[in-house]
Amino acid sequence: MAGFLEFLFLAFTLTFSLVVSLGITVPLTGALVRLRANYNPRALQLDPEGNVNVHTGPIVTSFFGMLRRVYRIEGWAGLYKGLMPTASATIVMTGFAVAAMDSKQLARHGRVDPPDVGMLAALVYAAFGTLVSLPAAIITYRSIVTPYRLPWFRPIYSLRVLLTPTERRRPWVLYFTPGLVTAQVLQIAYSVVILYSLRRLLVPVGGDFSPARFGIYVAIEILSTAVICPLEVITTKLAIQRNHSAVEYNSVEQEVEDDAVEAPEYAEYSGQEEDVIGLRHEKDPYLGFADCVKRIIDEEGWQTLYRAWWVTAMAAVLTALAVGASALQTSGVVVGDN
Repeated sequence: MAGFLEFLFLAFTLTFSLVVSLGITVPLTGALVRLRANYNPRALQLDPEGNVNVHTGPIVTSFFGMLRRVYRIEGWAGLYKGLMPTASATIVMTGFAVAAMDSKQLARHGRVDPPDVGMLAALVYAAFGTLVSLPAAIITYRSIVTPYRLPWFRPIYSLRVLLTPTERRRPWVLYFTPGLVTAQVLQIAYSVVILYSLRRLLVPVGGDFSPARFGIYVAIEILSTAVICPLEVITTKLAIQRNHSAVEYNSVEQEVEDDAVEAPEYAEYSGQEEDVIGLRHEKDPYLGFADCVKRIIDEEGWQTLYRAWWVTAMAAVLTALAVGASALQTSGVVVGDN
């Protein structure tokens, strides 16, 4: 009976945490994804036929500027685009952590952050997180940047809007989206192999808490923004590219055949005649991880790789503080560095 009550309490705590977390983070994540996905080259570009392409996105340089723009054009409904895929991925990752690793914490969507377990278990968690996070990132980011209104409780309809016929017929092609697996693996490898190892070394759970070692860990988390932020930007830009099988087009361009999906746009309801962001033309996609990095730097400038870097840095600080609080709670004694 006591075990059942403990399970109910854990379920209630995680559910409450999920609701509060999604209510706060989904609008912020939506603005962040849009800001990083917005395509705004510094000069006129040539399309594959050699014609001048003047398609650019709106000039929005700040996170809060994008947040205001989303609200102005799409309203509250636009702020919560991506809610359902975010909730689904978080529930799956949390369920796996609770069932397989006896975790009592809510998993974070968008960053594979293992619970306090052994290194082998952390690698298993990271591998499972890779399988889940890649399609979750694709569906979530596309649902955020799409101009179409997607119903929350009609997933099949929404997937018809977000995925091409090829992706719906062969879902595994999502894992072959050029460059995306590389970006995801690099990000997870850095987070798990490097940051997680340093966390266990500098801030061990159940060991003596050292303020000096904790300060070093916080500094490392902040400095890691230089690595993680570009990977997040690259992941965002690659995830919104769609795969198809038309031989006369590149493998990540728009399907030639009509998707046969008619969906209302936000502009029809808000009376606005402009999109929130501009996207790269689908006939001139990024061909892989290295190509994406090169073209971002050449076309938009290296600063694009660090859009909203302070958001990544703030997330790192919050993660470090949560780790420190957990370690301090279980240490029992606070001691100085020997």
